[in-house]
Amino acid sequence: MAYKRKMTLVSWSSGKDSAWALHLLRQRRDIEVVGLFTTITAEYHRVTMHAVRLELVRRQAAAAGLPLHLIEIPSPCSDEQYGEIMRGFIDETQARSIQNIAFGDLFLEEVRSYRETRLRESGIKAIFPLWKLPTEQLAREMIAGGLRAIVTSVDPRQLPAGFIGRPYDLAFLADLPPSADPCGENGEFHTCVIDGPMFDAPLQVTLGEIVERDGFIFADLLPGLGPGA
Repeated sequence: MAYKRKMTLVSWSSGKDSAWALHLLRQRRDIEVVGLFTTITAEYHRVTMHAVRLELVRRQAAAAGLPLHLIEIPSPCSDEQYGEIMRGFIDETQARSIQNIAFGDLFLEEVRSYRETRLRESGIKAIFPLWKLPTEQLAREMIAGGLRAIVTSVDPRQLPAGFIGRPYDLAFLADLPPSADPCGENGEFHTCVIDGPMFDAPLQVTLGEIVERDGFIFADLLPGLGPGA
């Protein structure tokens, strides 16, 4: 049976969930992933909340073999400003005949509802490849599937500062307190993916400065030389 593949953009946070969503979408016969898009804080040239450098995000997109669309937002950014910027992006996306936008959200209903509401009038469908997957099972599946990631942001109100800069692996999962979601869906931590089945080559990175800013702890990943550079 012939499938009409739907042109799809993936919301790219630089982290594990968006990367795994891309991996799953590429296994579907009804989907054609045609690009990634990410929100960058214009002043710092970094992914919002993950604090990953734009240069690394560009390398991720190259390793995934996909074009990267950037949405720049100011810092600070009001809800009104953000809404206006996103409306412009959705209008541009609609003009390119994109049919789906995929997100890596797992179980936060208010986040899903917000995204669906934003897209409803455009005719573009919001899809959620990871939705309601058990997060303990998903975390182990990603790690077993070859995904490698580094923890780049920690909320110290939910996790000890010592989790920053660690690899996202089975040892990391074992050390998480019972209150923490294994995928960090409640904002406990964020990651930067450096390898996995969605990439054709690993990214080489070096762990740089660790800082506390705006109530969060961030690890700066520096682009390295070698494959993925």
